Amino acid sequence: MAWLYLLSAGILEVVWAFTMKQSDGFSRPGPTAITIVTMVGSFALLSLAMRALPLGTAYTIWTGIGAVGAFIVGVTVLGEALTPMRIAAALLIVSGLVMMKLSAH
Repeated sequence: MAWLYLLSAGILEVVWAFTMKQSDGFSRPGPTAITIVTMVGSFALLSLAMRALPLGTAYTIWTGIGAVGAFIVGVTVLGEALTPMRIAAALLIVSGLVMMKLSAH
């Protein structure tokens, strides 16, 4: 169950990052409200996952899901650049996540 909490927390991190961008510096109430609610949810789920998972594993995977997810949303939804260097960086993050998962006890 801890891994499901962690995956959900990571997905919510992507949502809050996207809606924070859409909030235009917290000047738009709708995206701002979604940002705050999903931030709280993400942190709550991360804390539940940390009951069973090591700190380093949980935090690394949570931030990795957020980083790669935000990269994907940026490219697919916001039209950000998809360059070989950015793809390589995302692949390195994913490989680190896999290694962290495999090393978890």
